[in-house]
Amino acid sequence: MKTIKFLSVLASTAFFLACSDDNDTPEVINEEETITTMNITLTPEGGGDVITFTSVDLDGDGPNPPVVSAPNLAGNTTYMGTIEILNESEEEPEDITEEIKEEDEEHQLIYEIGGALDSVTVTDSDGNGDPLGLEFTLVTLTAGEASLNIYLKHEPTKPNNGTFEGSGGENEFTAEFDFIVAD
Repeated sequence: MKTIKFLSVLASTAFFLACSDDNDTPEVINEEETITTMNITLTPEGGGDVITFTSVDLDGDGPNPPVVSAPNLAGNTTYMGTIEILNESEEEPEDITEEIKEEDEEHQLIYEIGGALDSVTVTDSDGNGDPLGLEFTLVTLTAGEASLNIYLKHEPTKPNNGTFEGSGGENEFTAEFDFIVAD
């Protein structure tokens, strides 16, 4: 009887050890965040009314388009911009901006402009000195239609040329704003 128990324990141990994979280090799983909302605060250089752009997409890739608000901007003006990124699909909204700051080397916001916008210049950087994009300046031209598209990239190639295609990585969120630059 002792021999059978011993052989049983020995066989169980051998099976367990054969299935064990002690040589592999555990893979760190960094789940992507759920992002529903981007708020952009634009403050005119030298003072003036603060303007807020918002893009809210509560159903993600669902059938409903994002709800976008983009008030008019003044012509020939430089705006200081900041971005807040949220997950508002939870009962308690989660501020994803803090996670992006903590994982700054794994994220980058990419800007594309059109129409009556002169430039967007990123003014913050990650721990390696590469552009992050949560802070920026935006310069308008004279009156006309304008567009501002912002992409949040995860694990972009850094450094890069600041374009959507040239930054690599995976696009986590897109916000598209069409508005008027007024005199």
